[in-house]
Amino acid sequence: MIQWTCKSFDELSKKELYSILALRQETFVVEQYCPYLDVDGKDIECFHLIGTNENNELLAYSRLIPKDLSYPNEISIGRIISSGAARGGGYGRALMEKSIKELKRLFGEIPIRIGAQCYLKGFYEKFGFQIASPIYLEDGIPHQEMVYFFEKKKA
Repeated sequence: MIQWTCKSFDELSKKELYSILALRQETFVVEQYCPYLDVDGKDIECFHLIGTNENNELLAYSRLIPKDLSYPNEISIGRIISSGAARGGGYGRALMEKSIKELKRLFGEIPIRIGAQCYLKGFYEKFGFQIASPIYLEDGIPHQEMVYFFEKKKA
């Protein structure tokens, strides 16, 4: 069972921040062989969605990015990740569903734009994300921007 917590940067404990940064480094830098500056100055202004197990071990994480920080007039989800031990358990799907709900709660129904690694395009499309840019390289990895629009309820 996964326990979800959403915190601002200032609400994170030192241990939580350490676990988040360690998981991001392990996956994005080591596993994907991608040396890049993970600590990019945005974390301080973001919310952090943390999924832990009963032993308080980090299983899944995303960074919830306010409007205008990454994209003009849009909010975003970044650093979307499941730990190696949690992969295949459906945590990625649960993380995306919870990320979208938390963004709506925090910021309202503003379009969500992400920079998606191309091999995950089909995964994000399952949640309603649509391709919004040509393919581009980011840190040597093919990406595409994708956008999610909240459905407008008919009156």
